[in-house]
Amino acid sequence: MKNLSTVLDYHNRTKHHAHRYATSLGYMDWQTQPNPFRSYRDTQTIPLVFSHIDPPYHLLFEPNDLPKAPICLESLSHLLRYSLGLAAWKQQGDSSWALRCNASSGNLHPTECYILAPPTIGMSDSYTLSHYAPKTHALEVLHMFDAPIEGMGKNGYLLILSSVIWREAWKYGERCWRYCQLDAGHAQEALRLSAKSLGWNSTLISADSSALANLCGFDQFERFHPDERESPDMMLWISPQEVPSSLILPTTPKLTSVANVLSPAHHPWPILAVIDEATHGTYQPSKPLPTKRTTPQPSKGSAEIFLKRRSAQAMDGSSITKEQFVQLLDACDDLHDTPNVHFVLFVHRVIGMESGLYLFVRNSDELAGLRESLSSEFEWKPQDILGNRLFLLHAGDYRGAAKMISCNQDIAKDSAFSMGMLCRFAPTLEEHGSVAYKHLYHECGALGQMLYCEATTMGLSATGIGCFLDDEVHRLLGITNEWYQSLYHFTIGRAIVDTRLATLKPYAHLNSESAHP
Repeated sequence: MKNLSTVLDYHNRTKHHAHRYATSLGYMDWQTQPNPFRSYRDTQTIPLVFSHIDPPYHLLFEPNDLPKAPICLESLSHLLRYSLGLAAWKQQGDSSWALRCNASSGNLHPTECYILAPPTIGMSDSYTLSHYAPKTHALEVLHMFDAPIEGMGKNGYLLILSSVIWREAWKYGERCWRYCQLDAGHAQEALRLSAKSLGWNSTLISADSSALANLCGFDQFERFHPDERESPDMMLWISPQEVPSSLILPTTPKLTSVANVLSPAHHPWPILAVIDEATHGTYQPSKPLPTKRTTPQPSKGSAEIFLKRRSAQAMDGSSITKEQFVQLLDACDDLHDTPNVHFVLFVHRVIGMESGLYLFVRNSDELAGLRESLSSEFEWKPQDILGNRLFLLHAGDYRGAAKMISCNQDIAKDSAFSMGMLCRFAPTLEEHGSVAYKHLYHECGALGQMLYCEATTMGLSATGIGCFLDDEVHRLLGITNEWYQSLYHFTIGRAIVDTRLATLKPYAHLNSESAHP
């Protein structure tokens, strides 16, 4: 119960309010901006190849229509390239910055990836632990194990995602821990979609945080700057084969590799270590959603979609069609491991739909609880789409409310629609413990990454919104307790392109760009 109390204290402490935002530095300290790329000294580096596997995006949701790629270095390279790799460089004047396939709050990218791989030609005859370096699209080998990993076999990979919390703290202060978890969810879904393009599956594995920290050497504190340590978020089994039934994680001995220092100085945020420690543990996933998405319309190649995903900075105020709106929401039915998230929708400009406030009940088991928790004044008019899970709560112009709630950002009202991700909050914490707080954000981030990709297939744009007035959302909905809480906001429409920025190919800096789409 102590950890649950810590979670609730942190959650309430880091809410934004109209008169007071969550505590942060309040300005951008450019002298200490973190390096977005982690690297390790004293490692063997294995350059990865640039594959051209590019099945149509829509076939990713018909798995029997795609061949299963073999377990090999080329397949692993493709998996990482189109999930966590660079998507492009942007340049303005003398400044340039990298964009990645996985979305991140403020483009700060706290998420790191470690791979436990079986013996693989081109890597090693042993089981290996490596760190993925997206800037160079390479593996940094941290350790080669003397013996096989018990129960792992040779037909898949274990990927561990972690967070360098300082990267987000630099800009966002105390609220940043939330954003680190959202980003981990984005990375999780990016990996799942990239795995689908190989005909593979990606499965979340229940594992204790301390075991993951030990496996990756995060508990060897001398290898990291004290303010730049990594926190384990999750472990995924990615493979064409089923999840191993008798996997035993190995103990990693003392490593010689040392992480680079990301900033010359740091501002302390003591609450971040407190909430991170309180949410360590083993998460047992909730009952999955029994849903299946409708196969989308024929689309462009999946690699092109992954590389073109962007976060819009502004929207042009134009409309989308009802069919596009439905496809975007329907796509989220493919994420079976996100049963605790519903969508509160501010529909502004969807042709064929009345403007107003809607609720998409993604898990029908929650309908009664939602009706009881939300305002009794809502109309709950069922819409004859999406399996009768979409309800019009109240018709009207909600553009002003969407903007106000989203920290007065115009992008929330200038889009075709925006949304809040309303999570089954208190019951999930009671059932699964404090570690569930972290995983609720993972669910939201995963849904956000799917929405990004689905919007891209239709020539639309999207943006995740982490800055919103938490309790203003709840007041609008009539929520008076913590049974449901809004944890992430999102907006979709048509972006205004900033023509001042030049776009460069993602790996032009490696001087062999002809092979790097």
